[in-house]
Amino acid sequence: MSTQYLSAAEKVGNPAANIAIFGLFVAITMIVVIRASRNNRTAADYFTGGRGFTGPQNGIAIAGDYLSAASFLGIAGAIAVYGYDGFLYSIGFLVAWLVALLLVAEMLRNTGKFTMADVLSFRLKEGPVRTAAALTTLAVSLFYLLAQMAGAGGLVALLLDISDKTGQSIVIAVVGVLMIVYVLVGGMKGTTWVQIIKAVLLITGAALMTVMVFAKFGFNFSDILGSAQDAVHGSKTKGVAARDVLAPGAQYGGTATSKLNFVSLGLALVLGTAGLPHVLMRFYTVPTAKEARRSVVWAIGLIGAFYLFTLVLGYGAAAIVGPDRILAAAGGQNSAAPLLAFELGGVILLGIISAVAFATILAVVAGLTITASASFAHDIYASVIKKGQVDENKQVRVSRITAVVIGALAIGLGILANGQNIAFLVALAFAVAAAANLPTIVYSLFWKRFNTTGALFSMYGGLISTIVLIVFSPAVSGTKTSMIPGSDFDWFPLSNPGIVSIPLAFVLGVVGTFLGGRKPENPAKQAEMEVRSLTGVGAEKAVVH
Repeated sequence: MSTQYLSAAEKVGNPAANIAIFGLFVAITMIVVIRASRNNRTAADYFTGGRGFTGPQNGIAIAGDYLSAASFLGIAGAIAVYGYDGFLYSIGFLVAWLVALLLVAEMLRNTGKFTMADVLSFRLKEGPVRTAAALTTLAVSLFYLLAQMAGAGGLVALLLDISDKTGQSIVIAVVGVLMIVYVLVGGMKGTTWVQIIKAVLLITGAALMTVMVFAKFGFNFSDILGSAQDAVHGSKTKGVAARDVLAPGAQYGGTATSKLNFVSLGLALVLGTAGLPHVLMRFYTVPTAKEARRSVVWAIGLIGAFYLFTLVLGYGAAAIVGPDRILAAAGGQNSAAPLLAFELGGVILLGIISAVAFATILAVVAGLTITASASFAHDIYASVIKKGQVDENKQVRVSRITAVVIGALAIGLGILANGQNIAFLVALAFAVAAAANLPTIVYSLFWKRFNTTGALFSMYGGLISTIVLIVFSPAVSGTKTSMIPGSDFDWFPLSNPGIVSIPLAFVLGVVGTFLGGRKPENPAKQAEMEVRSLTGVGAEKAVVH
């Protein structure tokens, strides 16, 4: 790779200015978190914010939770380098919200619980189902955290001129420590306000950059597309110049395996959102089902607008920055948006946009961490180990200890995944969520005969099959861009296993149900859950135990 591009990318911005803007954001949000934490008096306050957020507030927070580093850094980079195929990530992430809205949002809220395991164990055997649901929650959260940490390493490496892996690993560790502090201090209330602030900053920043890109090309989108294509064809990086970034196939075309990989990716993206624990948990932070619906409507509007911005930002980065500089930068593809900000507005805009991207990572990892730690404390410790005989203070204490452990694991995995495209890494988390969680959620809400055996078959089968296929896929070994590039144990040809593991989990749920017995396990509980999920009757009286 040409050294002239590498040196250009390395001298982006002013590291001192970037650190100052980062520090300002962290200081402001930490004050917000500390103020919010003063009202954390019960476990319900800590885990669900006391169900005191309105629909619009929660919708903005959902957008803040959902628009992760993958959305801002990963997708913009994928569009800049692969064009049309990169935008397919945006389409998949957005369409997924329709599944979440139509299938699960209101019904989950109506059950009146506050973790996914509460819903799944409502009419099934509590111990084994809670344990399985908590384990799938932890697995999804860790995969998602891995992507955010990798994004943090690449972003800060670019901004602070840190090109060596050791320095980037230290950056990832610092992000992990900050994340743990947010969760320990603020709980769900503090985390929600950080997500709201971050969502407003991110969408405003993306909108500003979109207008600036349009202005540079006379507000003619065709000129942006034409310039992006010309920049790609003029690339000196091996393999890039041959790509047609205005047509399908630059990333997922060519071979039948590549096309099948795209179908698998799309399936994971579209079905994954409805099984993401940290997104589902947001539905429990509002007081009524009506507010839950309003939350999703607000979230879809904001998320849809943002993904339209990514189309302009991605192609704008290809046209203005060029694929060579993007690929040569310390963050690789993930550096497209920050490099574009530098070209458009110099050091100031770069610092602001980078601080917003950093805020994006912090807000999402805080939301993921509190979801995973709450699931362990509430579902495994309080409900399974202690059989419900535990006071709220002890439950919150266990959650905080779990947050520290999860943070440490996330740091380690983030260091391992550093350098990967984070939109792709998040797609793996979506595959785990879609296979391990969605079939059980759908069957629990809509199938009367569904039983504990079916739930366990579906959750463990979906989780194990997805993780095994990921481990033995090109995503982990066998290629230069794999997580472990020097190894080769990839016998599964697809980078995303969704096309195999998701249908398998649905089938296992049916097989397990028929093996588990002919009669419904608990008809009275099943009837209560049906009435509550469809009408909301009794949901407002539900409390955290």
